[in-house]
Amino acid sequence: MSIQFQIEATEGPARVGRLTLPHGVIETPVFMLVGTLASVKGVPQDVLEELGVQILLSNTYHLYLRPGVETIRRMGGLHRFMSWDRAILTDSGGFQVFSLNELRKVSEDGVTFRSHLDGSSHFFSPESAMAAQIGLGADIIMAFDECTEYPAERERARASMEMTLRWAERSQKYFEQHKSEVPWADQTQSLFGIVQGGMDLELRRESALRTVEIGFPGYAIGGLSVGEPRELTREVVESTLEHLPADKPRYLMGVGKPDDLVQSVARGVDVFDCVLPTRNARNGQAFTADGPVTLKQARYVRDGAPLDAECGCYACRGFSRAYLRHLFMAGELLAFRLLTLHNVTFFLRLMQEMRAAIVAGAFGPFRARFFSRYPVLASPEEHESD
Repeated sequence: MSIQFQIEATEGPARVGRLTLPHGVIETPVFMLVGTLASVKGVPQDVLEELGVQILLSNTYHLYLRPGVETIRRMGGLHRFMSWDRAILTDSGGFQVFSLNELRKVSEDGVTFRSHLDGSSHFFSPESAMAAQIGLGADIIMAFDECTEYPAERERARASMEMTLRWAERSQKYFEQHKSEVPWADQTQSLFGIVQGGMDLELRRESALRTVEIGFPGYAIGGLSVGEPRELTREVVESTLEHLPADKPRYLMGVGKPDDLVQSVARGVDVFDCVLPTRNARNGQAFTADGPVTLKQARYVRDGAPLDAECGCYACRGFSRAYLRHLFMAGELLAFRLLTLHNVTFFLRLMQEMRAAIVAGAFGPFRARFFSRYPVLASPEEHESD
């Protein structure tokens, strides 16, 4: 088997699971760090392992442009190329192509787009996106989809959903014919389907049911975090989850603010990814149980307190907010590394605490304590490559 998923504990819709993949066992709910170019910026692989990272996400679009899929395939796939023995998921590149706006043209066959690096012309289809992901060799790969923009008229959202469904069938057909070509032996990858439908709840229901009908070992909710209000995001997530199989992993793509993680776990989501821990660190922001700390603010100039008194990471054990602010304002690379280490630790600990709370039957009190401290903002999620 290329994938196994077992539910080990539940509390209401929230659940703890065990996801077994060719390159490791993953405890869910899990947060995937984004390593767009086969690297989590500022943190080497040995440190990621020490921190307990179970799975990374890499981006097909960016790796296709450089160093190229064939280069990585000849090196034995992403795992050997980046010296990472644990699990990897690759996205299809659909969202990145969607983000190119004026540099892309969509047809039934696929998407013609221009590289953001040099303007050269390229083409992605369901078949070529599968070929690229098979060559990269991640444990989990994603069907090629079209991400619907926000806002979108219902007719536009339906047309996009229908195309995504047709592309899902083509993705699955190509994958089944070529899955033996993965760079590593013995086991195969797992292809997940993606639910689209814009912000229309009825279209989301239809997309979910028809995607499940095609049949995948896991399902993702895509097309969110594209500028819509966060309450609408949660409404779409909750209504979509009702129509996804309870015995298959559920992946919410690109959603990762701490309060959204807690709310989505409460609704039954198993897998998340987002650039926030690493990107926000490079912008001088650290996550804490009392909300984000933005070090560029002048009030931290002489603040001798640790970044987060409840955190045991290296940055919090050894350095003051004043020193970390100094490093950041001076543009020292150490600032980005320390803040990234802290944010990664915070996100991993949050997921671990939620898993423990569900197992103990205490997720309700945990959720209440979390929201008694963490400020909830109305800004939309960031969903981009890191």
